[in-house]
Amino acid sequence: MAGPLSQVIAELKPFPGRAALTWRIALLCALVSATAMLFQTPEAAISCYLIIFLMKPDAVQNIVTAIGLIVLVVLVVIALIPLINATAESPLLRLLTIALVSFVFLFLGAASQLGEIGGVIGLVFAFMLTLVNMAPVPDALTIGLRYAAYMALMPMAWMIAFNLALGLSPVHLLRRVLLERLRTCADAIEGGAPGHDAAIAALLRADNAAAEKQAGVVKLLGLAARDDTAQIARDMRASYRLALATSGLPDNLDPTRQTQLLDALRAALTALNAGERPPVPPIPDTAAEPSEREALSALAVIAGAPEGKVIDAPKAPFFFSDALSNPAYQRFALKTTAAAVVCYLIYTGLDWPGIHTAMITCYVAALGTTGETVHKLGLRIIGCLIGATMGMGAILFVVPQLETIGGLMALVFGGVLVGAWVSTGPERIAYGGVQIALAFLLTVLQGFGPTISLDAAWDRVVGILLGNVVIYVIFTRLWPVSIEGAVRMHLQVALAGVKRIAALAPKLRAHAVPDVALVGSEIGKATELMALLPLEPIGIRPQPPTEAMLNAVTAEIGQLVREVYFARIPDAAAWMHINRLAATVAK
Repeated sequence: MAGPLSQVIAELKPFPGRAALTWRIALLCALVSATAMLFQTPEAAISCYLIIFLMKPDAVQNIVTAIGLIVLVVLVVIALIPLINATAESPLLRLLTIALVSFVFLFLGAASQLGEIGGVIGLVFAFMLTLVNMAPVPDALTIGLRYAAYMALMPMAWMIAFNLALGLSPVHLLRRVLLERLRTCADAIEGGAPGHDAAIAALLRADNAAAEKQAGVVKLLGLAARDDTAQIARDMRASYRLALATSGLPDNLDPTRQTQLLDALRAALTALNAGERPPVPPIPDTAAEPSEREALSALAVIAGAPEGKVIDAPKAPFFFSDALSNPAYQRFALKTTAAAVVCYLIYTGLDWPGIHTAMITCYVAALGTTGETVHKLGLRIIGCLIGATMGMGAILFVVPQLETIGGLMALVFGGVLVGAWVSTGPERIAYGGVQIALAFLLTVLQGFGPTISLDAAWDRVVGILLGNVVIYVIFTRLWPVSIEGAVRMHLQVALAGVKRIAALAPKLRAHAVPDVALVGSEIGKATELMALLPLEPIGIRPQPPTEAMLNAVTAEIGQLVREVYFARIPDAAAWMHINRLAATVAK
């Protein structure tokens, strides 16, 4: 028990940028809540959920996401108007429409780069259709549809305005990434065992492609001078290259050369912190270790030296190559839709609309594999209990004292602040924070004014727990998906990247940083999934020898990509190693 507890405590610690994003999410939710109260927009908690779920550190990314969601909402609302009119008098037809809309968006999210956004869209519009039950006359359908659209459009409009005024510039964020990478490399080298440094290993598993994409947006939008935008993109690749070189340094590096590397790193950090260009470090013609020369070359690029031609990794298509041939995507959409429909039928049949959070739970808790889903359900239950406890405490002791909308905003800010701090942490605990904030908001934001009734709070907690039970039963009994298959897929993608690097001439491999970063990212995803294996039902969990094999192959690929990149082994031996690993993963 001490192990998981200490891990959670470590993941709750502050890191650069966490506090800045946390208070922004909390303040934006407070503004959205106040707007919902003033204009009587229903389901203010769901509006805030969209903010918590979608808000990222990058202001530009947030604005683009919000605009995209607004466009999608408008288009789908227009498409739903005839569907709602056609199904208003037929509950069965309306149920079939909910199932169809849900399935389509969930499938698109599972089988394409749309990802979890597909589930969010499916949730919003399936929920819109359920509001028809509350419309006693035909005119009310239009009102209900408009309010449901406001539920999604209003928070997105706020997100655009907020990020224009108080958002963090991607230039600032990328500069922070650069400095953090340089500091991490300096600490690892100073520690004397850079090849075994956990922070370096974590850095190499990070998604460097996302940083490069962010740099591309900076260039596209002209957020900095032309020369600066080009250098920012080079800095992202070079700093990753520096971390890779650092991981390849020997533990017994000559003290003199170790000091030279540290001096070069510290000089770069000092210059960057002063807003100046770092000095170009001297690069010896020969070095005892290829990784040492590689580190100095990466620092030279950060200092402004030419980078050379970049060999990009293949871009992933919008739809996955097996989108139509792999039944897993259709099954995921079908299982999630079935869970949502079951919950809808339960609370409709019981005439208990207060537990409609059961349906919402199905969309936000479902993931591709059973282990991931169980992990998310656990976070959701724990987060629900924490958030509901906070909300009920607020209803009993704080809400009776509220007299103004400002007081409500302060209450929402404080409650969301707790959840947002957790949600901005590592992926392992992030969803728990989303659930803490959502459960708190669902409990506190009832109707359009302050209330001290606990009935609605209890109903919503029951709904969340009901949704968890339904999702668990369906995902563990109907086409359960083992994590093993997803791990093998990530390892296959990683090996494909190693193959592309090995196919290059040794002198060109230093230009294939995007492929090396792709390999590292896939290894990181496989490692995260492997940690969830204990959560899988025994019937689908791989046997201990298979689990040990997958862990060993993951470690081997991480070592092999460095050996190939630095050309430390003959190409023939590298290809034999690659083919052996590929055959093992494919079994």
